[in-house]
Parts: sequence; structure tokens; C-alpha cells
Amino acid sequence: MNEKANIRIVEVVPHNPLWEKQFLFEAENIKNILKDQIVNIHHIGSTSIPGIYAKPIIDILVEVQNIDKVDDYNEEMSIIGYISRGEWGISGRRYFIKGLYERTHHVHIYQKGDSEINRHLLFKDYMINHPEEAKQYENLKKMLANKYRYNPAAYIDGKDEFIKDIDRKALKWKRKSGIDSAQRSEDG
Repeated sequence: MNEKANIRIVEVVPHNPLWEKQFLFEAENIKNILKDQIVNIHHIGSTSIPGIYAKPIIDILVEVQNIDKVDDYNEEMSIIGYISRGEWGISGRRYFIKGLYERTHHVHIYQKGDSEINRHLLFKDYMINHPEEAKQYENLKKMLANKYRYNPAAYIDGKDEFIKDIDRKALKWKRKSGIDSAQRSEDG
């Protein structure tokens, strides 16, 4: 049996312009399932930041009217390849993965107004508008992926302080510039 089939390998690769198309395709599939529950769908995470290396996993943030109703769609999400993980450590979120060991997508679903929505969108906006810090993030991700190739949890932990620092800077930047990520229209 292929060793890769039994373990998740952490790998970061150069930015791929197809990631945006993959997001749009998957967003349509999710819209067809969640329908009227959806307020908005956003492409987030490193694959949404042009020009930087990333794990080739598309992160999708879905804003919904009522988070409790999302559980009613678990079976339909499984038909299009998603595994429900429930809140998966974050209260008020519903989390789905596509691919157990060879992951292709993560779907993070929050109820409209949840502060995590704005945090994710602000992180993305800040990184796009601060390419020098996006490059630092890329370098950190490369180093961690090399060091923790077979340990996804350690890779994630290794990014934690950097992400928290960017979150703080992004909030200051938002206040200074007057932007409001949560008010943006659908990404794409």
C-alpha cells in the first residue's frame, strides 16, 4: 500500500492561478446544497493570496443565516465528497473536509455576524495589501512544511504566533484605513 495514502503530508507549492477557478466551481456546488441558508461565500486562506506558496487546499468560508441548520445538510455535502467534522474545536463553526489524506478543500461555515468571518477576510485583505509580510508568511510556511512534513498539527502550531501577529496588525490597519471586509460582496 502506498505510504502517502495513509498519512497526510504537509506540502507547500507555488501559487496556482487555477485555485481561484477551483474555488468558484466548489462554491457553486455548495450553493446548490445550502441554497437559501447562504449569505455569502468567500475564498480564504493562502490559496486566496496571489503569488505566495500554499498548501494546495482550497479554504472556503461560508456565511449562513442559521448555523444550527447546517447539520441538516451533512448527507448532501457527503454526496459531493465532504466529510463533516462538526465544530472541530471552534464553537459556532461547522467544518467540512474533502479528502481524508489527500485533502483538496476545507469548508468553514459560520453564522452571519460571527467575528471569525471578519478575522479571516481581514487576514486575506491585509496579506494582499502587504506583500512583504505575505512573503514572510510564505517563507515560514516553507520552513515549517520542510520541518514537519509528516506532522500537520505541528505545522499548524508553528504558524499560530505569526497569524495572531498579522491578525493584530490587520485590525490596526482596518481602523486606520476604514475598510470593512465583512461588507464586501461575494468573492470571485
